Amino acid sequence: MFSRKRGGPKHVRATDAPPSAALERSLAADDDGPAPEHGPWDEKYAPEGVQRLDLGSLLIPAIDGVEVRVQANPEGGVEQIVLVDGDSALQLGVFAAPRSEGIWDEVRAEIAEAMAADGVSPREVRGPYGVELTARVNTPEGPADVRFVGVDGPRWMVRALYQGAAASDPGREGALGEVLSGLVVIRDAEARPVREALPLRLPKEMSEQAQAAAEAEQAEAEQFGTNGRSA
Repeated sequence: MFSRKRGGPKHVRATDAPPSAALERSLAADDDGPAPEHGPWDEKYAPEGVQRLDLGSLLIPAIDGVEVRVQANPEGGVEQIVLVDGDSALQLGVFAAPRSEGIWDEVRAEIAEAMAADGVSPREVRGPYGVELTARVNTPEGPADVRFVGVDGPRWMVRALYQGAAASDPGREGALGEVLSGLVVIRDAEARPVREALPLRLPKEMSEQAQAAAEAEQAEAEQFGTNGRSA
């Protein structure tokens, strides 16, 4: 499923959080470090034989029951990815980062600062990928739990936002947790500013569907205009 929408200095602060497994593997790559057990994977470590949805810089494993919702601009560039499984949702983003150091600590601090400015009290907790950020925020539908997870990789960072049941109880991640651990990041060789969103695009099947829908809308509009003039 998809929808179409119209139209500081970098320095990581010292913390007690260890580098992510993805970043450690990258730094050890020249020494033939051990193969990783799970992702998010850098392209060079991605297991073969897995069906994935190709969004350009991000490959999403196809898992039964998980609905992928993609919002794209008129040019086909992806602006938002949300995966839904029951009463849980997972929003994904992937960004440029240095090869030798992570940026999640700094990004997490800025998210917490922004929340505090809005009167929200975020809390840091330890998760499988390191330090996470949880909070209860106000929405038009009432209070809701959110949980931010960051994974530093070689020249990239994945930011994942859980909402719903998986945010209030990490034990209920279920299939969405499988998606996160099965992601593959394709980092191109282009030099990019730190934190710039890596380019994402609609996969071929979605692009064709979008084009067909746009052509149908145009044909309907032209037909309506013709009928209106003849009237």
